Amino acid sequence: MRAVVFDDFGAELEVREVPSPEPPPGGAVIRVEATGLCRSDWHGWQGHDPDIRVLPHVPGHELAGVVESVGAGVASWRPGDRVTVPFVCACGSCAACAAGEQQVCERQTQPGFTHWGSFAEYVAIDHADVNLVRLPEEMSFGTAASLGCRFATAYRAVNAVGRVRPGEWVAVHGCGGVGLSAIMIAAAAGARVIAVDVSAGALEMAGAFGATACVSATSAEADVPARVVELTSGGAHVSIDALGSPGTCAASIESLRRRGRHVQVGLLPGLTAVPMGRVIGYELELLGSHGMAARAYPAMLAAVADGTLRPDALVTRSIGLQEVGGALASIGSVPGVTMIIPSLR
Repeated sequence: MRAVVFDDFGAELEVREVPSPEPPPGGAVIRVEATGLCRSDWHGWQGHDPDIRVLPHVPGHELAGVVESVGAGVASWRPGDRVTVPFVCACGSCAACAAGEQQVCERQTQPGFTHWGSFAEYVAIDHADVNLVRLPEEMSFGTAASLGCRFATAYRAVNAVGRVRPGEWVAVHGCGGVGLSAIMIAAAAGARVIAVDVSAGALEMAGAFGATACVSATSAEADVPARVVELTSGGAHVSIDALGSPGTCAASIESLRRRGRHVQVGLLPGLTAVPMGRVIGYELELLGSHGMAARAYPAMLAAVADGTLRPDALVTRSIGLQEVGGALASIGSVPGVTMIIPSLR
């Protein structure tokens, strides 16, 4: 098969012919019809993710496609089924899975991190009966692939972790794929949303997807928390760091009103200083959100099917495998979501 491969962290990404995967016992091989380009892929390529231990490596974790083959013991799936998967693939049998919290599975696998991923024509997925999600026939593969990491992560971060309620103020720091998804989802939940970003194009999209107000963070002197507090008459009820940097994490926390809820979604490599004085004095909640289990997809898929949510509107360009290297190197330069279509030449 054709796949995007790197031989060392930060090294050039190349499209090569490599062996196609075989389905593991209990697992499946998916023919990739669409796969999203995500900042998490950039972190993995740069060596920030300890799960990538063997090189060369194929990135990619946000995918949709068709079941090509299944391994021994798979009961619910057969070749030809249209599917997507969460980026956290659960084992189905650990204590976290037994509690219904597959997104924090103790023995999780992640395509593109723990094993070769979806920037390829085929990808192997473990524990198919636990992790595959059946797609409605009317849903395009590009829309479905955009759900797997950013949109599903934002959906759970807003609704289940952030517990956003109608009328609340929600600040979203970073208007990439996760941030724009969070804005759309929070607005659909009846919240008033403040979008924060350095890109005028990203803020324009944020407004189109339901942001009540937009705050530019381009200037070194820009006091983002003060502006959010002013706009919300006291601070956001919920603030989401959808980018993942020391600056956006601190700004998110400092944008909150008393008893507010900070949700960390963007990855933060290494240790990050947190304004704990504000956390204590304001009795803030600091919450992490890590994807969404396959079992939780039906409510999100229903909201997409009835038009309440439009993840397809987040996709601003589609590219082939041969364009992935340049696109990953310049991640964030194009607003919205970039979708990779392996069949494009």
